[in-house]
Amino acid sequence: MTDAAFVTTTRTFYDAIAEDYHARFRSVLADAPLDRALMAAFAELVGPDGQVADLGCGPGRVTAHLASLGLRVFGLDLSASMLAIARRENPGLRFEQGSMLELDLPDGALAGAVSWYSSIHTPAERLPDLFGEIARVLAPGGHLLLGFQVGDEPSLLDRPFGHPVALEFERRRPEAMAELLERAGFTVLSRTVRVQEADTSAQVPQACLIARRQGLSGGSGRREMSAHDQRG
Repeated sequence: MTDAAFVTTTRTFYDAIAEDYHARFRSVLADAPLDRALMAAFAELVGPDGQVADLGCGPGRVTAHLASLGLRVFGLDLSASMLAIARRENPGLRFEQGSMLELDLPDGALAGAVSWYSSIHTPAERLPDLFGEIARVLAPGGHLLLGFQVGDEPSLLDRPFGHPVALEFERRRPEAMAELLERAGFTVLSRTVRVQEADTSAQVPQACLIARRQGLSGGSGRREMSAHDQRG
């Protein structure tokens, strides 16, 4: 299947802005303790044994952080320019070029998958295809970490850093995304929304879902807390 127009547009956009984007956001996780906490929870759920894919990894900052948490993780991205930065900054990690909609992975190959603000360029009508493809490559019991901006209207970023490119950033409702994941064969374990912060780059609320692929677990991840385990 040839690239859809939005895939080509997304690749062109990030190829153009890669170095500026990296310089602007390279330390963003250092100022995001709540995001780091969610990633730590995801890492504990997945466990250290299975393979994890950071889908839409960009310059690799999330990939590197997940690796620091003990995960066997590799990054995948559309943009060759973003991947060049990821490989330069993280020479010990693996990065591959490809589309989240057509993953070159066998069924059930992954224990975990991350889509950290990478689904925001996928049109709403293609989200079932995206989540279905992620479900395909996750083993039963595997986990997905999904981050995105909250809202009903897209935001157009035009000529960022002075480059002659433009791209729409879709905003979604957590309840709608959770429903799509459930239709694709996931059980949503956690749904969090971080409120808009006036003193940060988060101009709208930010959402994160953690979901488990339905089916029997292969045993590589760690057991979620049951009601009997919880205290307080």
